Amino acid sequence: MNPWNTALREGLVAGSMASLLSTAALIAFGRRETGSMAAPLNAVSHWVHEPEALYVDEPSLRYTGVGYATHHAASILWATLYAAGRQLLTPGRPPSLAGAAATTAVAALVDFKMTPARFTPGFEHRLSHTALVGVYAALALGTYLGARAYRRLDAGHGRTPF
Repeated sequence: MNPWNTALREGLVAGSMASLLSTAALIAFGRRETGSMAAPLNAVSHWVHEPEALYVDEPSLRYTGVGYATHHAASILWATLYAAGRQLLTPGRPPSLAGAAATTAVAALVDFKMTPARFTPGFEHRLSHTALVGVYAALALGTYLGARAYRRLDAGHGRTPF
């Protein structure tokens, strides 16, 4: 199978897991630091609804829905790059937490140092630096666990469910 097809499939699984775990972290840190579980996700939608998305605390499809969809898509993108890099650089090697952490560190560098302000994650406006580390750690762990789950699915059935 084409390595990019495999990377895309793995990226969907790993990125979805990464999105779920990091969204849970965003919700927990948001509740603790802002009193709103939706505030960090709402802030992600600032690329569409700037600047008001950065200040909305209540959940809504307009802000929370767009924020979650954006965060989920970005998680899949980074997990796909992780999978592609692993397959192209070290074919056949199983996923590693160190590789997922390195990919997530690159994601944070790109998100906060190389991306125009309008396209940053947005939740950095609502959360502390400590919380950001927690969110990116959850993203790395989710990427790793999702990649492992994909490999188990692929190896156990000879194919994936999609």
